Amino acid sequence: MKVTHRDYTVAWICALPLELRAAKAVLDEVHPSLPQVNSDHNNYTLGKISGHNVAVACLPSGVYGKVSASTVVSQMLSTFPEIRFGLMVGIGGGVPSTGVDVRLGDVVISKPIGCSGGVVQYDYGKTLRDGKSQHNGSLNKPRPILLTALAQMESDSISRRHQNQLVNREPRETSMPDFHYGLIASGDQVMKNAKIRDAIAQESNLLCFEMEAAGFMDQLQPLVIRGICDYCDSLSR
Repeated sequence: MKVTHRDYTVAWICALPLELRAAKAVLDEVHPSLPQVNSDHNNYTLGKISGHNVAVACLPSGVYGKVSASTVVSQMLSTFPEIRFGLMVGIGGGVPSTGVDVRLGDVVISKPIGCSGGVVQYDYGKTLRDGKSQHNGSLNKPRPILLTALAQMESDSISRRHQNQLVNREPRETSMPDFHYGLIASGDQVMKNAKIRDAIAQESNLLCFEMEAAGFMDQLQPLVIRGICDYCDSLSR
């Protein structure tokens, strides 16, 4: 049976070509391309994974940040009108802390906590006289279908944690990555300063930093999944 635009129910957004390559590698099937209107400038990889038809789109090469992500998602939703939920999957910068042992190779998944929907736009608001930031408003949380799946994932991946030390961390009992569920910081700047990272993260108990999700949380209400590739400091490469 021929697959049409309306058969695709999952949107998968990548920011980098490397992330797109990984997305292609996990597809169970790859489908042929479909025609697009001239106003949609995205380039899609279409396929199936675990029984779901998935449309994968990557941000334009070298054009990152919230505005670029919002544009890609807007065009995607017009081309695939039956999208039920979205995923933002890629790399992010982790926040080391004594509370949550986030390490290189771990995975951070956005989860609503308190008044936050899972992603915090940390560079939107105002700086108060004492130097602290005050965020204006909040972004939408992922759709219920994703949050119920998230609850199952979280229950399956509960594991013991070690005390986190910035130097000489105790080795884990397994080489497998840990999964962390909580708030992700999103903004237009690449975070490469450990002092600023910690100051922002401590205000909202943030687990990692990235640059795109805040641009389309209200449009797509995605689940954001970030593999930790660095620690948002000057030593990160």
